[in-house]
Amino acid sequence: MRKLLFLIFMSFVFTFCYSQSAKKILPCYDLTEVLKVEPTPLYKPHLDASKSFGIKLLRDSKTIQKYINNGKFHKVKKTAKGYRVQKLDYSRAYLVSKAKITLEKIGSRFSKETKGHTFTVSSITRTLEDQCRLRKVNSNASLGISSHNYGNSFDISYVRFNDVLKYNPKMEIALEKVLKYYANAGRIYYIKEKQQSCYHITVRNY
Repeated sequence: MRKLLFLIFMSFVFTFCYSQSAKKILPCYDLTEVLKVEPTPLYKPHLDASKSFGIKLLRDSKTIQKYINNGKFHKVKKTAKGYRVQKLDYSRAYLVSKAKITLEKIGSRFSKETKGHTFTVSSITRTLEDQCRLRKVNSNASLGISSHNYGNSFDISYVRFNDVLKYNPKMEIALEKVLKYYANAGRIYYIKEKQQSCYHITVRNY
């Protein structure tokens, strides 16, 4: 009888531990469902540009680390000429080389146009896991594939300049002028996301 009870107990422990470990292993997103979401006509060029860099869809931290290790992802400085990167809770401060250089050029041009002012980068590269976590606190976060999932997109706030959260129409106009310059030059695509109070910028593989 004791042996039987012991076996039942051990079976319960094994089942419980296995289920707990399975919960940890399973991703918080359903890739099949994510891939079903069709991009809008406005957003499709962003995704097409993202896929041109040879970066596979970033699912988790391991895929990010792989591209860091092989030199395809480069660290974005927290502060640089013309911009600051805010604390990133749901994205990583890494970009492909061309995107990093373009961000630096945008920052430098903005600084020159505004005589030393800075804008704020609010989001950079996200994995599908990051995106899943973000959706838990922000229902407006993308349900499908985002260009952030490829390492060539970043967001710039249009309500935070010089580290101050405040509507500043003069700085916003100056920022959009710079973005239009690079968009017209074939370097970027950008969308003004009013719900997030930011410009979503995707660097093209020019």
